[in-house]
Amino acid sequence: MLDEILEYNDERMQSTLSVFEQDLQGIRGNRASIGLVDRLMVNYYGQETELRKIANLSTPEPMTITIRPYDPSAVAAIETAINQANIGINPNTDSGIVRLNMPALTRERRQDLVKLLGKRTEQARVSIRNIRRDAMSDIKELEKEGDIGEDESKRAQEKVDNMTKAFIDKIDETGKAKETDIMEI
Repeated sequence: MLDEILEYNDERMQSTLSVFEQDLQGIRGNRASIGLVDRLMVNYYGQETELRKIANLSTPEPMTITIRPYDPSAVAAIETAINQANIGINPNTDSGIVRLNMPALTRERRQDLVKLLGKRTEQARVSIRNIRRDAMSDIKELEKEGDIGEDESKRAQEKVDNMTKAFIDKIDETGKAKETDIMEI
């Protein structure tokens, strides 16, 4: 029972970390990243579809994203989706290939992105702490019901605290790396 609680909460924390890492891919850094556009929803034949499912995405140069739709008739829908996403990049189309040339980041834009990064990092930390709170509550409930002893409860709570610290450290480390990427000129 106790192992199930620990395993379940470890999975939840791992999931939170994965979502945070995916979220950071959508924040523009100093280089072009397909993470900026791969999850854009495109109206493809009346169906909302992720861009990565209807096109091949690549970064042939550090500041360029190339989008090659599998179906050339989707180019107009892809351009519309990029313009509606308001990511600050105008698509250039040339013989069925959409190119996104990333403009250099201004100092103000870098600072805005770092602020956004800080908010997302704090949201991830809060999510981890909420998972910790749930795990502690479950452990205390087991102790209260007499399913586990006080010593076992203390050890389990210590494991949850260590797990929480490890995941928060990973989040902070990932956030710092992204901040360095954003601020790099």
